[in-house]
Amino acid sequence: MRWLKSMRVVTLAVVLVAALLLSACSGGGAAPSGSSGGGSGSSADGDKTFRIAVGIDPDTLDPAGMTTTTVANMVDYIVETLVKIDKDGNIQPALAESWQVAPDGRSITFKLRQGVKFQDGTPFNAEAVKFNIERILNPDVRMPLRASYAVIQGVEVQDEYTVTLQLKEPAPYLLGALTYTAAGMISPNSVNEHGNSMTAYQHPVGTGPYVLKQYTKGSQLVLEKFQDYWGEKPYYDQVVFQIVPEAATRESLLLAGQVDMIILPPTSDIPALQKNSKVKVLLAPSDRTIFVAINTQHPALKDKRVRQALNYAVNKEEIIENVLFGAADVMDAPMAKPLLGYCQTGPYPYDPEKAKQLLQEAGVTNLELKFVTPTGRYLQDYQAAQAIANFLQQAGVKTTLSTMDWPTYTATVQVPPEQATVQLHILGWAPTFMDAQQQMLQFTKDNHPPKGLASSYYTNPRVEELVAQANREVDQAKREQLYCEAAKIIWEDAPWIFLWVQRFPIVHSAEVTNISYLPNEKFDAIYARPVQ
Repeated sequence: MRWLKSMRVVTLAVVLVAALLLSACSGGGAAPSGSSGGGSGSSADGDKTFRIAVGIDPDTLDPAGMTTTTVANMVDYIVETLVKIDKDGNIQPALAESWQVAPDGRSITFKLRQGVKFQDGTPFNAEAVKFNIERILNPDVRMPLRASYAVIQGVEVQDEYTVTLQLKEPAPYLLGALTYTAAGMISPNSVNEHGNSMTAYQHPVGTGPYVLKQYTKGSQLVLEKFQDYWGEKPYYDQVVFQIVPEAATRESLLLAGQVDMIILPPTSDIPALQKNSKVKVLLAPSDRTIFVAINTQHPALKDKRVRQALNYAVNKEEIIENVLFGAADVMDAPMAKPLLGYCQTGPYPYDPEKAKQLLQEAGVTNLELKFVTPTGRYLQDYQAAQAIANFLQQAGVKTTLSTMDWPTYTATVQVPPEQATVQLHILGWAPTFMDAQQQMLQFTKDNHPPKGLASSYYTNPRVEELVAQANREVDQAKREQLYCEAAKIIWEDAPWIFLWVQRFPIVHSAEVTNISYLPNEKFDAIYARPVQ
């Protein structure tokens, strides 16, 4: 489509203009941020600063409140978890040196790392773990992903460095859930410091390699190296996250040497960036599904034929080619392929005539829907939303499309169904570990806002039953079969416009190294350092 292809020209023009302006302001080809040349990242006063441009403001800095991998990536510099995942998705020791799952699967005992202190000097021990686990289970604490931890029945301190989690039932997914930032350990004393409280916690104090120094909304998050960090010390004295919603501007900042790393550049520019010797491009794999959540409780959208019609109306392949420039794959199931439990259930081919037929069968005419999207959170999110709105229009569905900053966006869509003001909204969902359990949170009633993030308000009794069985099934083959059966029903019910699984582009200065990724759509740059 001509108007879609023209987006490539517009995007390139914006990048070129922004780069020229920034180059002029910086006096030409600058070295990486704050450097004195040679890519050391060292400023004139000797400080070493690493700057990362991201697209969104944090909606919260409370680890328990994490819902977004970009924000979680920031908080990961400050707090750490008992266990972590590596580049291949395997679970590795972190604050826990080892663990033992009981033969009946109803408890997990952790041996903790000794000699670790929080950034306020409080010792990390079994009592601190007990405090943190009980906090994330506290219903007064806002924790959108609590469902992954709700199986924990109690926490028993065995000795100073041994702690046991007692479970209500076997939970083969729980170790994976404990790798995510939401289970990050904060100092028990910090809930009464820095203006924090148990339920209003915005200045995290953890055991990680960096300490929170300053956060300026809409501008930047500044972190300082924690000198008493227990593990390997990072190279940079400071890490600065700059909030830059426009992908073209993030790219321009990198090319002008104003930042050292960006995520989610304009996808149209990836081939050119790959040829640019001044930068390195990582096209990291991702488990993030991108979709349009449909308000299934809206009167016109309760009929699944209408929701199916919306799926047939959108040409996903066309958008991937002309808006995402190939940096995604069409969804063929309600989850990404890397997850345990995946099986192919789709796709919905582009068929506008079938879309019109289904709308007619459902007796729906003159359908008008409010449609919102973020800008800068996902690959070409606003541009993709424009394309989706155009395809829906061609099928006879009118939409009013708008965008907003990320904190406002999440506050708009993560509301109870009776408070919903929009009918369609773009979201991405990236499970924090490679298991369908967390993907399925999007399709269960207990996770409808405000308790969780299932903002399509979808539920189906059979899906609920299958997911509950799969979550506690210790036989892996049976678990996969149960999740697959649930996925087939979800695909038929169409609570989303199923779009694509996006890739995760990371671009950094060629003068720095030790930058990688994790499979849950996070970058791994804590130990970045200049190329020698």
